[in-house]
Amino acid sequence: MTDPSQYRPIAPGPTPDGSPPGDSRGISPAPWKKRVSTACLACKRSKRKCSGVPPCDNCRALNRECIFDESLDQRRRVAVKRTAEELNYHRDMLNDLFKVIRSANHSSAQQLLDIIRNDATPEEIRIYIDETLAKLQGGENDTATKDTTNKLKDIRRMVNLQGPSPSFRRKVMDVHFLCDTPPMRVPAKPWTTVTDDDEIVSHLVSLYFTWDYPFYAFLDSEVFVKHMAIGDIHSEFCTPFLVNALLANACHYSEFSEAYAVPGDVMTKGADYLREAERLYEEQKDKATLATLQGTLLLYSKYSLFGDDDLGYLMLNRAVSIAKDLGYISDTDDGTVSLEGRSQDYINSTVRTVWGLYQIDTVSHIGFLRPNRISHVRLERPRRLTQSEDNAVWIPYPTHRSTRGAYYNLYFDEACSLSQIAQDLSRSLFSDTENPAPVPGRQEIANRLYERLTKWKSELPDVFNPEKNPAPHMLLLNARYYTTLINLFMCLDSRECSAKCSTGSSPPTPPGSPEGRPEEIKLHCAREIASLMRIHRREFSMSRSHAFALYAINMALYVLLDQPAGKFDILDQDFLSLASAFNIIASRSILGRNMFHIFRQSVRSKEQGAKARSSDAVPEELKQLFSENLDSDKWDDYASGLEKLNEDSRYPSIGADHGEVDPRKLQHYEGFGLCDMLERYESLSLGRDDTRNAKSRGVSGVDGL
Repeated sequence: MTDPSQYRPIAPGPTPDGSPPGDSRGISPAPWKKRVSTACLACKRSKRKCSGVPPCDNCRALNRECIFDESLDQRRRVAVKRTAEELNYHRDMLNDLFKVIRSANHSSAQQLLDIIRNDATPEEIRIYIDETLAKLQGGENDTATKDTTNKLKDIRRMVNLQGPSPSFRRKVMDVHFLCDTPPMRVPAKPWTTVTDDDEIVSHLVSLYFTWDYPFYAFLDSEVFVKHMAIGDIHSEFCTPFLVNALLANACHYSEFSEAYAVPGDVMTKGADYLREAERLYEEQKDKATLATLQGTLLLYSKYSLFGDDDLGYLMLNRAVSIAKDLGYISDTDDGTVSLEGRSQDYINSTVRTVWGLYQIDTVSHIGFLRPNRISHVRLERPRRLTQSEDNAVWIPYPTHRSTRGAYYNLYFDEACSLSQIAQDLSRSLFSDTENPAPVPGRQEIANRLYERLTKWKSELPDVFNPEKNPAPHMLLLNARYYTTLINLFMCLDSRECSAKCSTGSSPPTPPGSPEGRPEEIKLHCAREIASLMRIHRREFSMSRSHAFALYAINMALYVLLDQPAGKFDILDQDFLSLASAFNIIASRSILGRNMFHIFRQSVRSKEQGAKARSSDAVPEELKQLFSENLDSDKWDDYASGLEKLNEDSRYPSIGADHGEVDPRKLQHYEGFGLCDMLERYESLSLGRDDTRNAKSRGVSGVDGL
């Protein structure tokens, strides 16, 4: 007979008194382990085992928000219900949209079209549709539509369409986040202590290399991503300082809550990564390495848009000093440096970084009518590839728009050529020497520069043609050409710009210019910039445009504003389209807000608000913008930060010649001109190019500047 002891005991059922069951030998069974059917969203993304009870063990240990969303589990009825409600909402909105188009008068239908074209949010479109339908029905409320709107309010908040204010994903359960697939996959650890979420870091890195990187391209994207994926913090191509500085910049392009230090506050985008980068910068500020140079350039970019401590020029000057210490740039023509014996990764990354620094140096200084700092680059430019060889694809992540040819190598080569012309322009016409060239000599220089610029533009490959809808960085290279021409012909009044331009008379008129007049050249350039921005907005929207777009739009707007008395027309379609684009991108940075406030006061000083309000051609948000009404409105906060222009002796005081002026009522001032705007733009973005006062501003790590 088989011995019963060889079989495992069977646990008895519960006892009559409800006490825990036990076997005949007095052994209690192991406690029953409850099966976890739902994990929190953070554990799902990081693929960690979740304890199933909020807050879960992982979130409690990592001190992060723990969110359980059962509606994402497609096995549950609540998910089916939410899907049905969302479909009903979109169906009702589409039906009501058709109803307004069919039944409303032409003016109302046209206004609806304008609202949609101006990148309005779904909430704004829904509100306008409801109001129009109510009027059509004799003032009666559309109860069904109203109920549906209220019922699905939270769902509509998650729809990600760009409007005048940046969207904000309040909860991790956003469908856009859950469906997000970054084209670049990199780990969070060991690069940053801000997050351990690989998905968020991959999202930010992908955003940076899509929207920010191509314009200057001072990194080799393939080298950087490859070494970041390896995870070696001792790599010379990827360091924690470099990664955190890059992530701080990338947050500018993200709408996820993880991009904010204070959820929903656009002024805190990337602040956590920036603090981490600043801490790491202090630890290695004395090291002249390639990664330190790259990270310093990223800090320059971040401070220019979001910094409030005048650190833009400081970081740019520090980057130039590092490049000099490495021997890659010099003040004299010392010949080229050979990188023979170094790895191909080092050669590719170094050449890109040094020539990218050269571009930043020329763009930054010519943009504010100053001579650039870099005299000679001691590395050969990357070999120019043919169009068939340069076959990289630009993917407009995270949108679902069509891909474009990136032409990164071709773009970089053309941008360097434009920078070389810009360098000659800045050093010959914006020289800070006490003995500038005589007027006839300056006229000859200007003529040659104009010819070189127009020749460069005429020989630009056809893939850069705006009519072919190229990638954003290629559109902005065209815009950079037009801003350079405006810089060349800016100072019509030598008294106005004597502090910046060492000219003794009005600038010369180059041959072959439109009607032979600098004013016409500038006006032509402003309208071309307006055309480029319309294409950018139509193809990619303005919400993720590079920071240079902000500068180009300001230049074009003030050229239009600076037209002789009686020629400026607030109904000018180029002016309205630029102002509308400016309205969209301004709210996304401290610099944008400040410059938008100054622009607003300049427009108000023209006293054409009544003309704008009476025209059907002006969108509603611009009618409010151009109003001379002094009541408080949503733009009042944009003046925050302008106080330093009055308080600091280094900055020209706003309205100084007219007594004390309330920053909110600057329409009593006669308005700002193009040179006035540039003076303030420089002060608010880069600070002042005065390194002697660096230590007095409490900035460390600037020895030797």
